[in-house]
Amino acid sequence: MDNAACRLRQYQALMAPGTPLRDGLERILRGRTGALIVLGRNRTVDQVSTGGFELSVPFSAQTVRELAKMDGAIVMDTDSMTITAAGVHLMPDARIDTPETGTRHRTADRVARQCGVPVITVSASMSTLSLFLDNGRHLVEDSAQILSRADQALQTMERYRDRLTGLVNRLSALEVEDQVTVRDLALVVQRLEMVVRLDRELSGYVVELGTDGRLLSLQLHELNAGIDEMRELIELDYGRAPEGVDSFAAIDDLSTTELLDPLLVARAIGYANDHLDARISARGLRQLAQINKLPSTLGPRLIEHFGSLQALFGASTAELQDVEGVGEGRARIIRDGLTRLAESAYTERLS
Repeated sequence: MDNAACRLRQYQALMAPGTPLRDGLERILRGRTGALIVLGRNRTVDQVSTGGFELSVPFSAQTVRELAKMDGAIVMDTDSMTITAAGVHLMPDARIDTPETGTRHRTADRVARQCGVPVITVSASMSTLSLFLDNGRHLVEDSAQILSRADQALQTMERYRDRLTGLVNRLSALEVEDQVTVRDLALVVQRLEMVVRLDRELSGYVVELGTDGRLLSLQLHELNAGIDEMRELIELDYGRAPEGVDSFAAIDDLSTTELLDPLLVARAIGYANDHLDARISARGLRQLAQINKLPSTLGPRLIEHFGSLQALFGASTAELQDVEGVGEGRARIIRDGLTRLAESAYTERLS
């Protein structure tokens, strides 16, 4: 997530339902008075401010509601949640281009652009809340609207997660037989990225919903369990970038349309010179991670010792004990685990 998105997420959380600021904004909306609130004070804010009253009072929903009855803007220090001025007349540079037409919104947009601080507007006529941040206006929606979109995204993510599980199971079966192609990998990475992007979208809804998003947060936590680990292991198995470099980083730059093309996905993850039907071999770390009671540090040693996943599948219990850290008991655990993985792969291929 880039800096602009992080800043937006930060102020959405500050204004989310259940927070003192949102309570104050809702009171202003119900009072039909409107307001202009500057969330931060710096030298440029002081330069564009005239008149008003200097204050230093703790923020409360009741206080901001009463101060909004006066003409002029309210200036806040969001770090200490203190109201520092009220009734302020803001005079930003009129040469700053803005698409806004209303007086309050035009002023808010110019102040946000010129001063680099967020500005909230409460529209009395439209009964809406808007956040002006950096170079954009973000409408603050009510919970019902957000929940409606979040429900659609959640259902889509559930379908994508089911499809991802099926593709990963098929990939596992192909790995056992050493039959994986670039296309098989690209389809898994494609679906994985779709799930990650939906998770990012839903996480934004959770922030915007505040206390109204608790159930959504629990559902999202259940759906994205294991996704990060899965991505990491697939990258370790198939990544072509130098150690310490994210092999799949370029996939974040693909548009939604580009993400639907397996060839573009394959190029983004380092297979630019390979045909989609070209055979590739997994290192096998994801397969070994599925064996219970196996330390994560042991997987790389096993792969390094035997040279390939196929050689590891064919290793006997005695041969496994040649690896540092593998005794008789652990060798049996590994051998039994590999056998179960092979049987599972066979069952998957039959189905």
